[in-house]
Amino acid sequence: MRLLLVRHGQTPANVAGALDTAIPGLGLTELGRAQAAAVPEALAAERIDSLHATLLVRTQLTAAPLAAVRQLPVEVSPGLEEVSAGSLEMRSDPEAVAGYVECLAAWMAGDLDRAMPGGPDGRAFWSRYDDAISAIAARHGPDETAVVLSHGAAIRVFTTLAARIPLEQAHELAIANTGMAVLEGDPASGWHLERWHGDPLGGTSLLDVNADDVTGDSTDDA
Repeated sequence: MRLLLVRHGQTPANVAGALDTAIPGLGLTELGRAQAAAVPEALAAERIDSLHATLLVRTQLTAAPLAAVRQLPVEVSPGLEEVSAGSLEMRSDPEAVAGYVECLAAWMAGDLDRAMPGGPDGRAFWSRYDDAISAIAARHGPDETAVVLSHGAAIRVFTTLAARIPLEQAHELAIANTGMAVLEGDPASGWHLERWHGDPLGGTSLLDVNADDVTGDSTDDA
């Protein structure tokens, strides 16, 4: 099957560089709403059989324009949420950002025993995210496509591990708001990264170069 992992639109925390990972999270900025509005046209050529969002409100708001155009329900699928910041939640100071990013980098390198400060380890993240993706995949045939509105760090870590991306390449996988990873395969045979679209789906005019976007930056830059 074809799996489109689309990051949500911009939030105030993405602008400020704050680690906003808890439920329900913040809503979208004006730019975030514009990014979401551009998604349907950007995906016009894609077959879409189901549309999923996380428990965080920003993914549901981002999914809404696409749902309206395709006349599909937005299915809220628990388990697809952002990598929890644990005790670093809502912090934006350099020490907290470094702690979060270093943990992500360790997971991408295969050290799933490492735990986020005050939060889960990589095995817990992988288990809940992979289980959620597997449940979606079980409903689809090989020629079908699911769109999942998810989160920057979660998409980067899952894609790296699921598609076995080399570490040097994984460190470069930045994803702006409404960027996208396109994977093909299934949980049994494995996933292949067909395409990484780091910029907003609506184009670079929707990119906020001044935002301090922690969860979407590559592990080298964040």
